[in-house]
Amino acid sequence: MSAEERSAVGRRELTYAVLLCLAGAGLALWAATRSWSVELTVRPAPLPPVRDTRSGAGLLPWLPALALVALAGGGAVLATRGRLRQVLGGLLGALGLAVAAGGGYGLVADIGGSVSRQWPALCLLGGLLVAAGGWWTALRGGGWPAMGARYERPVRSAPATTSVPAGSEGPPAPLAGRRTTEAWDALDRGEDPTAD
Repeated sequence: MSAEERSAVGRRELTYAVLLCLAGAGLALWAATRSWSVELTVRPAPLPPVRDTRSGAGLLPWLPALALVALAGGGAVLATRGRLRQVLGGLLGALGLAVAAGGGYGLVADIGGSVSRQWPALCLLGGLLVAAGGWWTALRGGGWPAMGARYERPVRSAPATTSVPAGSEGPPAPLAGRRTTEAWDALDRGEDPTAD
């Protein structure tokens, strides 16, 4: 497999992992804010019953916080590279499992009242998606391309210094050590101030 093919495969895998993390975290966050149970308390006539609605966030206050952290971590996968990206992937995998555990708790716990099981199930699914994207990043993310890596300037070796005869003009000095105004002046003259 050529370097270009490996780079294309890496970009595709990075895209899928980030989408898994973002979609899963967004789904879990949305499901955690929905009504997981509704309890009606009957009052004497003519008063209507009191409706007590509890969301996943009300039952498990840490659940939306973890989903938000996973959402931010999914975006951070793009901005990191190498070993740091793999560590972040491991953390996202653990966060996803914690979110899935919260959804699983909502499915099996006796939380009282009329219970809607679809929201905890969606929260469980979202957590599993985050965990899958996170563990995939932890296993394979070290070799994926970094954000903007194709735009980085290649590293060049320092040019050999040559002596210029007195009185003759040599090549323009490199940007190192120049002030900003000198760089703009070089641009005005049509010179490339970044050229070595």
